[in-house]
Amino acid sequence: MTQLDTLPVVPHMRRHNDRVQLLARTSNPDIDLTSLLPADVLEQDRAHARRHATISCIIPAYNEQDSIADVLRALLEQTRLPDVIHVVVNNTDDDTIEIASRFAGQHERTVRGERFTTVVHVHDIGENPDKKVGALNVGYYLSRGYDYVLGVDGDTVLERRCVEWLEKEMVSDPRIGGLSAIYTFDKSRLKGPTARFLVAGQRAQFAGFNMDNLVRGRNMAVLGGQCSLFSMRALETVMYRNHQSAPWVRDSEVEDSKLSLQIKDAGYNTKISAHARAFVGPMLTLRALHGQQVKWNFGGIDLMWPGQRGDTKGQPVHPNLRLRWYENVSMLFNITTRMAFLLLLAAALSIDAFVFNPVWLIPPAVATLLNLRIAASMHDKSASDFFYALLIAPAELYMWIRMGHFCTAWVQFFARVEKDNWAAQAAAERGRGSAYVFPAICAVAVFLVLIFAWSQQSVGVQSAILSIGWPALYLVTVLQTLFMLKKLLRRQKGFTV
Repeated sequence: MTQLDTLPVVPHMRRHNDRVQLLARTSNPDIDLTSLLPADVLEQDRAHARRHATISCIIPAYNEQDSIADVLRALLEQTRLPDVIHVVVNNTDDDTIEIASRFAGQHERTVRGERFTTVVHVHDIGENPDKKVGALNVGYYLSRGYDYVLGVDGDTVLERRCVEWLEKEMVSDPRIGGLSAIYTFDKSRLKGPTARFLVAGQRAQFAGFNMDNLVRGRNMAVLGGQCSLFSMRALETVMYRNHQSAPWVRDSEVEDSKLSLQIKDAGYNTKISAHARAFVGPMLTLRALHGQQVKWNFGGIDLMWPGQRGDTKGQPVHPNLRLRWYENVSMLFNITTRMAFLLLLAAALSIDAFVFNPVWLIPPAVATLLNLRIAASMHDKSASDFFYALLIAPAELYMWIRMGHFCTAWVQFFARVEKDNWAAQAAAERGRGSAYVFPAICAVAVFLVLIFAWSQQSVGVQSAILSIGWPALYLVTVLQTLFMLKKLLRRQKGFTV
């Protein structure tokens, strides 16, 4: 305990008007500029006290018996321990509570001469209709009185200095309302070719997304719930502005995306850390990956599409949604060029009109170079990441899988299907459901129908279709290749993902 800690935490007391300057526990404080003021002015400015920041960690846990021990162990091995850790168990029917309870109580750790103390609390809130959102809000009420709230998923393992880096970056700029860690996946415990392939694809997908945010001034489009640090001031400002009783709401399929928009609207910045890293839980089956990605895509569409849907109002021009628009337009180009190429190729071969042109090798070559650069930018890159990029086929297959997720989400949105995507993802992770095969079935059906329609046309009509289709595909492919070249040649400013 130092003089900087003379203002203690008062549980359940809000601090949205608190003017205290916060300092990181793990770094030497910068010079206090108020010390340069005359004595009479300094006496009047005592309200601007300086003290160390306090952090409350919330872990919403739903059937996390396989990972919760690793999550808590990683938190207790941090170079900057959270001041308190709340494990909020909800809707669980496995041994999550029993395993987490082994860590309950006080823990101490000394790092570089600095002594840290934390207390782990395990709360079982039973059946909770609001699922993860409800658990997060329970954690928020337990955290009132602390300066920052650290949200960590029940399957996310933090690197040793993650909390330290997040705190340092937050206290250095009070304009930051939320700060996300850099996410990746641990591939050391994978078994089976399918799991290895899917995790390699997810690593490349997340690496590209993280790099896009880092090079754009570190402005984070989504403060992911996997591991993000929130300013209590920002959360309470969001509640006040939006007439909410808690920060997180279940209006959206992606509660973290909506809160990110609200924090930005409240005048705060949403950033991604330049250093803090966390290993998130990967989806190891096609079924589970489909459930997760469709939920994410559908939630993003719901936020960015114009109009009012229930309590959710679309914000198509919101700055945090520009990257989502870019992703969706890019995916539309990917679907168009791939389906068009296969259809035109089959059509041309059917009438012996196909002539190979080496120019068609340029787009896959550029895509491979881009994938290689993404692999090289990974902080924990390995040979498997480079093989994934070099072999072309794995990255192409994973793109087709993502295209299926994209189409499913858009069809579900326009069809106004009333579906609980939270429950669908949970069921998929448990091995139930077959929705993940529908995109492939639909793609094959569309392809066969078009081929049949093609076979019913005269040679003159077929020639006309090819004479128009190939040049149109050339143009779209050239534009897509130019966008890939732009990403390939852009400066990464020394960032690693």
